[in-house]
Amino acid sequence: MKASLIALLVALFSHLAPAFAKAPKNTGAPPAVQQEFDGFIKKFRAALKADDSTAVAGMTQLPFMSDASIGDASAFRAKIYSGDFTAGNRKCIQRSKAVYDRDGANNDNYFIFCGDLIFTFTKTSQGFLLSEIGMND
Repeated sequence: MKASLIALLVALFSHLAPAFAKAPKNTGAPPAVQQEFDGFIKKFRAALKADDSTAVAGMTQLPFMSDASIGDASAFRAKIYSGDFTAGNRKCIQRSKAVYDRDGANNDNYFIFCGDLIFTFTKTSQGFLLSEIGMND
């Protein structure tokens, strides 16, 4: 009886094994989107390495996070860059892998996680731009 139960279980699991062995669905970015982001992030990281707040502001969606008080590059540099782009965060963005996701509005986004912050880069009509800095909860 025990041998027939084991044989039944082996047969059942071997029948189900192909369903579990299928490769996971590819959830990465389309190649063209990935290529465009790779070019953008290379320039963004170079600006961070040089601590060039003007260049970073030029690669940022303004007004930043739809805040009218951060509507231009000088406001971004004063209110955002000086506080959120610390030496540690700049180094983190330079070395961390960006994670791709498409949101509910069908926007292509990449996220870089640095400690308590998430830096979001969104594909816009002008190309990729830094679009948000949020809390990593």
